[in-house]
Amino acid sequence: MKLATLKDGTRDGRLAIVSRDLIRYTDASFLAPTLQAALDDWQRIAPHLAALAESLEHGAVPSSRFHEHDAHSPLPRAYQWADGSAYVNHVELVRKSRGAEMPADFLTNPLMYQGGSDSFLGPRDPIVMADEAWGIDFEGEVAVITGDVPMGTSADEARGLIRLVMLANDVSLRALAPGEIAKGFGFFQAKPSSAFSPVAVTPDELADAWDGGKVSLPLSVDLNGKPFGRANAGVDMTFDFPRLIAHAAKTRPLGAGTIIGSGTVSNKLEGGPGRPVAEGGSGYSCIVEMRTVETLLNGGPKTPFLRYGDTVRIEMKDRAGHSVFGAIEQTVERG
Repeated sequence: MKLATLKDGTRDGRLAIVSRDLIRYTDASFLAPTLQAALDDWQRIAPHLAALAESLEHGAVPSSRFHEHDAHSPLPRAYQWADGSAYVNHVELVRKSRGAEMPADFLTNPLMYQGGSDSFLGPRDPIVMADEAWGIDFEGEVAVITGDVPMGTSADEARGLIRLVMLANDVSLRALAPGEIAKGFGFFQAKPSSAFSPVAVTPDELADAWDGGKVSLPLSVDLNGKPFGRANAGVDMTFDFPRLIAHAAKTRPLGAGTIIGSGTVSNKLEGGPGRPVAEGGSGYSCIVEMRTVETLLNGGPKTPFLRYGDTVRIEMKDRAGHSVFGAIEQTVERG
């Protein structure tokens, strides 16, 4: 089933079921007022939501036209948002952009940071920034929402605790990151509010593209209407979601509604850092990767970070060409 949170003037919105073709929705707030409420009581509520979703597909319940502009991120705010960096190509390129070495234990110990989760952007909300000089960048990612995860949960156990899958735009301010990292206390100002796809889906909606730990479909990223990235989320993912969840739960329990991000989807594919889409490659899911490759090949970057008026679109389509999660489409505006 596909779940959305509709804007209704309240902070947490109203839960809705969306049809598989993303055309219609039906109200689900009589079962659970919000997605967080459904996650808190998932074992009891999920079967009723699934039954309502089937009724929607058969036209057996009242429905209305679904407009992605009317949707919040599935969780407009969350108790926890922890973003991993599961794609080794992205880690290599971003660290090269900062002149930093790869962590010695990267292949055995995931990188992860704890992001701000009190005010996510809607999938069609603008990215409002006060200064272009902050190095505004997008990051196209896949994310999962968990149920309650006990401390010390193994990766095998975590596999069964993934409730929903969605896409993310982890907005990053590249010019602010090096100074914060140099202080030794991690990101804060460099990671403003993120946005998530219009709908979050149960893993069964992904059919054979979901292996229990990752999504093997291309992530389409367009910048100002032109293809920028087409990396496959199932390729070059060093740590799958069960591994990331187990890592996050090593020293603490994770409450229902915790969001775990994959980090920027990134493929080598061509045996090196990859090539732009325009040159027949899989491209990149963030600008800093493109700039790093340009620097490696040509001695300096030529692709600018986002400017006011630029629009990024992030979407994933199934093998039949149908949008799975709807699209994140955001324009940068002056704050």
